[in-house]
Amino acid sequence: MTHILALETSTTTCSVALLSEQGSSVTVVTRQLEGTAGHAANLLPMVSALLAECGVERAALSAVAFGQGPGAFTGIRVACGVAQGMGLALQIPLIPIGALPAVAAQAAGRLPQHLILAALDARMDEAYFAAYVDDVEQGLVILQPPVLLPAAQLPAFVAQRLPLWQSRASAGLGVCYVGEGWGLLGYTTSVPLGCVADDLRARPTAQAVATLALRDWHSGQAVLPEQAAPLYLRDRVAFTVAERALGEGGNPRALAPGQAALVPMTVADLPEALEIERAVQSFPWTLKNFEDALAAGYEAWVLRQDAELLGFCIAMQAPDAAHILVIAVARAHQRQGYAHQLLAQITRSAQAQSAEGLLLEVRPSNHAALAFYAHEGFNQIGVRRAYYPAGRGEREDAYVLKKTFDHT
Repeated sequence: MTHILALETSTTTCSVALLSEQGSSVTVVTRQLEGTAGHAANLLPMVSALLAECGVERAALSAVAFGQGPGAFTGIRVACGVAQGMGLALQIPLIPIGALPAVAAQAAGRLPQHLILAALDARMDEAYFAAYVDDVEQGLVILQPPVLLPAAQLPAFVAQRLPLWQSRASAGLGVCYVGEGWGLLGYTTSVPLGCVADDLRARPTAQAVATLALRDWHSGQAVLPEQAAPLYLRDRVAFTVAERALGEGGNPRALAPGQAALVPMTVADLPEALEIERAVQSFPWTLKNFEDALAAGYEAWVLRQDAELLGFCIAMQAPDAAHILVIAVARAHQRQGYAHQLLAQITRSAQAQSAEGLLLEVRPSNHAALAFYAHEGFNQIGVRRAYYPAGRGEREDAYVLKKTFDHT
């Protein structure tokens, strides 16, 4: 019998759930407590009471799932820390579940086969947002990965990108919006026509975390306790005095999303990606390289502005780090922040999978790339001799660069 304990503390609601599966029978029992403080003090007693109510010993647990965020800094650390402690003590794996998928999953249960626009209140006049499509076989499929953006930009962000998301989904799907971000921010009247409102007070719950965790459990996506980590979209909560002196203001603002839509790469993107690759690389990837990367399930994303592909990135997830294989931006759109945007997505994906950092190789002769990665926090850790072809039968070394994530 499978027992998955789920913890969710990323909002003012502290909730726990126990999912039990035996054969085709699945039951979920939950407890929750509302309050702006006290999650750390209340979480373990709630767990003990829930397990006692269900007659399940801690030693019988198969895994612990936790709400990974984004959300309140302290809250997501509480859930992650308690989950890690239990996982290490019981020698069982953990299953991180994002806050936005947990909200979208609730809408999927009520409105199956819909494109789901999930939004949560991020405070400081900002919103967390992501878009998913509910697929019968795959469950929630990401169309727009989680982003943090100014609340005032949310309606325009959706309006500009909705046609692209719809083109990536099956024809004829309805569109719904869900989550407290829509209701609290007061933008429900600004969503595109034809969208259906679901629960505009919805928050991530332990029950939703448990339900999503069961699918991940069966697909082998559990992680070791020491590999689990919260998902942060807001890196800082205040600027320094020096930054304020430069006019940057008190609270950090989300990077302006502009017109570029960040979406998963598909086979349909490959002709344009190959064209960019050939234009910017001396020894470009082949079409077969791209096809193999997608078939292998590598992290692959593209940036699109209307019908134009601006750039793309591909990374391979290893046990301890994500290996960036390629990042490319069309020449006409370089030095506009798009490479940073692509790198930020790889970083989010790697952190969500508990990687300790990022790795890549760069030609010593590629001074622009070396300067870019140095600015992004990468350091040289080695050299691969004669790694790259250099023409005329010669070879060029590769500098191995690494960026280590700060999990403190």
